[in-house]
Amino acid sequence: MTLPNRPRYAARLNAFKRGKEGVAGMIARAGEVGGLSAADLNYPDHFEGTTPAALSRLLADQGLALNGLALRYYTEAGFKLGAFTHPDRTVRRAAIDLTKRGMDALAEMGGSVMTLWMGQDGFDYSFQADYAAMWDDTLAAMAEVCDHNPVLDVSIEYKPNEPRAHAVMPDMATTLLALRDLGRANAGVTLDFCHMLFAGEMPARSAMLAARYSRILGVHLNDGYGKRDDGLIAGTVHPVQTVELFVALEKIGYDGVIYFDTFPDHGGLDPVHEARANVALTEKLRTLAQGLVGHDALAAAMARQDAAASSRIIAGALYGL
Repeated sequence: MTLPNRPRYAARLNAFKRGKEGVAGMIARAGEVGGLSAADLNYPDHFEGTTPAALSRLLADQGLALNGLALRYYTEAGFKLGAFTHPDRTVRRAAIDLTKRGMDALAEMGGSVMTLWMGQDGFDYSFQADYAAMWDDTLAAMAEVCDHNPVLDVSIEYKPNEPRAHAVMPDMATTLLALRDLGRANAGVTLDFCHMLFAGEMPARSAMLAARYSRILGVHLNDGYGKRDDGLIAGTVHPVQTVELFVALEKIGYDGVIYFDTFPDHGGLDPVHEARANVALTEKLRTLAQGLVGHDALAAAMARQDAAASSRIIAGALYGL
């Protein structure tokens, strides 16, 4: 079945890494999957020793389009205490300038989305940080980044913690507050399934809030047990919540890339086989979700908040009960 709203699929490129090989080998193995049509690259680590033009050719050789870039501040030891929130103004300036260079590379390659995961921006102790200053510095940096190239989208990928004990952008509500204060038309949010579980959120509800108060600029699909960022194959732990997210995305009309942010390398899985499992399970669950979008009995059960009735309908779709 061909879905009317069928985003392309991409995968975490580092999952395909073997040993100390470069980005060319990772792209080549991603091309072996067969179900992927897009890729995100990390900046600056995937650009070391190569150029945006060369990377574009590598992607094209595998039939992959560039979806966007993800800024990775962890490549610089100086950002451990923060990138946009570092107490040293010169370090904050270095983080902003690095992000701008990443956006220049993104534009050169014809991509559209710069994803910011501010993992280093946070705190670990009471009385460690000035919370108001952290908030102001973050918004000032993001405003400058957004204004650097308004044609490109800048997406915040929030996460409750890790590596810091508390993140500046830990959940959907805080991220939406930041986006409201930021006030930039080219800013939005990336939904990461594991991060939403980690934040104690219901993914479909978070998607609704993101679409209502901002824009969904990316969907990172994976699964886990809600205690950390497990990065398991999509739909293997929370199939019902995954289907509900797909229903929400169909209703919203999300037409962007679905990116498999999973970690086969952590458990020694073959990354090509793991990526194929992601595609197969996602296609199945998205097909089920498409059939539920206009399901009158399900809509009626939800309207009266009848969880027993809705659960039986979902179980029938999933398990044939």
